[in-house]
Amino acid sequence: MAPALKVEQTIQEWGNGLGVRITSPIAKAAHLAQGVPISVEVVKDGVLLRVVGKPKLSLNQKLKAFDPKKHGGEVMASTPVGKENI
Repeated sequence: MAPALKVEQTIQEWGNGLGVRITSPIAKAAHLAQGVPISVEVVKDGVLLRVVGKPKLSLNQKLKAFDPKKHGGEVMASTPVGKENI
């Protein structure tokens, strides 16, 4: 079976280890994005990267996705009690 998309790249030194940059076309084809957890396995013919979960969202990403209409707005919407209006 031929790969759907194939590129040749060079492994580079990255800090104390080695790294390879995943190009945008490869990332899109493999459904990879920043923050997506993966497993890295050594297999018979090389290395296998596999997505193992959903990305962990940053606070900014969570706030951007928040919709008060969808998520219920105020949890304890009530009238003011005491001197709250001052």
